[in-house]
Amino acid sequence: MGLLAGLLGQRHPPMIGLDISSSSVKLVELSQNKAGEFVLERFAAESFEKGWIADGHIEKFDEVAEAVRRLMQRSGTRTRNAVLAMPTSAVITKRIMLPAGLREDEMEVQVEAEANQYIPFSLDEVSLDFCVIGPSPTSVGDVEVLIAASRKDRVQDRQGLAEAAGLKPVILDIESHASRMAMGRVISALPNGGKDALVALFEIGADTTSLKVLRDEEMLYERDQAFGGSQLTQLISRQYGLSFEEAEQKKLSGELPDDYASAVLDPFVDSLSQEIGRALQYFFTSTPHHKVHYVMLAGGTATLQGLKERVTDLTGFACMVVNPFDNMVIGSAVREGRLQREAPAYLTACGLAMRRFFE
Repeated sequence: MGLLAGLLGQRHPPMIGLDISSSSVKLVELSQNKAGEFVLERFAAESFEKGWIADGHIEKFDEVAEAVRRLMQRSGTRTRNAVLAMPTSAVITKRIMLPAGLREDEMEVQVEAEANQYIPFSLDEVSLDFCVIGPSPTSVGDVEVLIAASRKDRVQDRQGLAEAAGLKPVILDIESHASRMAMGRVISALPNGGKDALVALFEIGADTTSLKVLRDEEMLYERDQAFGGSQLTQLISRQYGLSFEEAEQKKLSGELPDDYASAVLDPFVDSLSQEIGRALQYFFTSTPHHKVHYVMLAGGTATLQGLKERVTDLTGFACMVVNPFDNMVIGSAVREGRLQREAPAYLTACGLAMRRFFE
């Protein structure tokens, strides 16, 4: 069986989490102290030019590989084992029930037979992996098994990119699984350990905003919208006659004219808040639920001035910005001021780095 490079794999020695998105690559390295606490050793990011990665496809392989090499060098890490992720859209997942007590080779045969029913490609064209989640909640004597499959060419692109940057890809995860792993820590810090809380997580990327509604480690709902931080960059570009790259740089550095807040930022925050409100309404109209307990914002755009407050005003639900490194020990190489500004952008990278410690 062609395993998806250890997707859903088990505990490993020191590894970095490497989150490759359409706009940047982000790195997180975690360790654990003697008390069992997570220690953030380092985090770093390197931006991509627009078009280097589009719809999850690596269009400019050499340029992206060079950006990853720069990131590795600048971060100061000596670790070369890496956990990467496939875009959620590039992976087919399915939960199935199988008899408990099967040997691994017997389970592989059963998984391949089941996968043939759900995967619209020949099994020769896909990398396939599976893991046993646990006893079936509905069928006595069975276990619940998660199957994951992705086209081999997509998997090989990610593996080849890591190797071209001097890394050893140890695990290839799924982006949505990684962000949910990191969110587990965030939710457990809520009152009553977050038990039974409906959490609407909005991950605001460069081009897409993803809504996941979570409850007790279960994902109840997922929806993507074509709206993200690059639209703010485009507004800045048009307003001030800058190239997209210049506008992005000035957005990140804060070097913008005095009228930026009133002319560009505030209207964008209003638009983004309305998109978030509409996404919640879709959730309410398509499920039995009519409220959430928390709205949480992640991604580089989540920290925009006034966004959290505007979402609370518009939706009526408590809104907070996610910091996946809350309650971690901060290592000596980490600049805490920068961490506070940028932490929400590292949710997926943090979840990938956490794979070192969990089966």
